[in-house]
Amino acid sequence: MSNILIIKLGSLGDISQISGVLKDIKETYKDKKIFILTTLPYVELLSKCPYINGVLIDKRLPRWNLLYLIKLKKLLSKFDFSHVFDLQNSSRTSFYRRFILNVENWSSTETILKKGEKKKDFDNDSVLERFKTQLEYSNIKTNNTLAPDFSWAAEDVNKIINKYFGKKFILLFPFCSPNLQHKKWPYFNDLIKLIRANHPNIEIAIAPGPNEIEEAKKIAATSITNQNKILNIMELTGLIKKASYVIANDTGPAHIAAHLGKKGTVLFGHHTSAKKVSIETDKFKAINAEKLIDLKADEVYIKIKEELKLIN
Repeated sequence: MSNILIIKLGSLGDISQISGVLKDIKETYKDKKIFILTTLPYVELLSKCPYINGVLIDKRLPRWNLLYLIKLKKLLSKFDFSHVFDLQNSSRTSFYRRFILNVENWSSTETILKKGEKKKDFDNDSVLERFKTQLEYSNIKTNNTLAPDFSWAAEDVNKIINKYFGKKFILLFPFCSPNLQHKKWPYFNDLIKLIRANHPNIEIAIAPGPNEIEEAKKIAATSITNQNKILNIMELTGLIKKASYVIANDTGPAHIAAHLGKKGTVLFGHHTSAKKVSIETDKFKAINAEKLIDLKADEVYIKIKEELKLIN
């Protein structure tokens, strides 16, 4: 029996976004095994996904590493894939299509472009709209693609939370990747002061990632860990699910919050738009600023204070 391959190499926010896509593909190919090619940080997470039968690892070594490419080609050739859904849509996965995996039914941006249409034009649509178009081109019903539900990834974290809080809390994500500092809003501590002054009954928490422990010490909020270790992705998702409200930079945890149906706010500068990255929902809203440094804490607080009142 032939199998289905999905390619999604990262990142965390992108992985949370494809939950609806994975479900739609699974519902279409109920009689086939579905595998996903991803990178090491997401193997444990995707191994728990109910729409995936197996996880394959791409080490993403340089393309001039011919020995690695040969090994990858041998690995993928073992599974008799009849269809490939390339959700990464990158130059790397385009290379795989040409030289690593010879599958006729390959779904990607470049295989569905209309005559005269360029990839950059297609990329102007939102992420989820692009996925919807991609799946519909393969005659897949997109009942879930536009409304991804990432709740399958959430672990029970009540034991962790109970060590810190006995009441409701809001969760802040003031961090971002070191190479994406333009996404970082600099006034989280000022916002925390305003929240504490006006909502003294609300606990405020943060959940630092692997490279954020030292930075977390500078934030005036309770830093959540599990026995002094950073939370894994499933624990982090569980924590976000339990939060009463989430405030975040444009990062992976913000996307997780959106696709868990949480109430919250994400802060955007000029780097992109909330619409393009498909992060806004009826509960999770964006505040946009040309320059994040010009977006002051009191402006953010004014926009969220009514929601915070409901938590008290």
